[in-house]
Amino acid sequence: VAKDLGLQLPALRDRGVRVVSEGRTQHFALHGMTGHLVTSERIDREQLCRLVEKCVLRCELIAEGQM
Repeated sequence: VAKDLGLQLPALRDRGVRVVSEGRTQHFALHGMTGHLVTSERIDREQLCRLVEKCVLRCELIAEGQM
């Protein structure tokens, strides 16, 4: 994420960059040491998308201030 935004790792923290998933469960997070997007927990497809052929989990990346 840091590389895609053209930011250094300290800038991610300084700008308050965070990942927000739909619903209560936050499925994704930013790894503090690498800036990589990671899963915050094990994702069980059968539990999330029982009857749906195409399972999609959406999330947003929020950064404070101007880019």
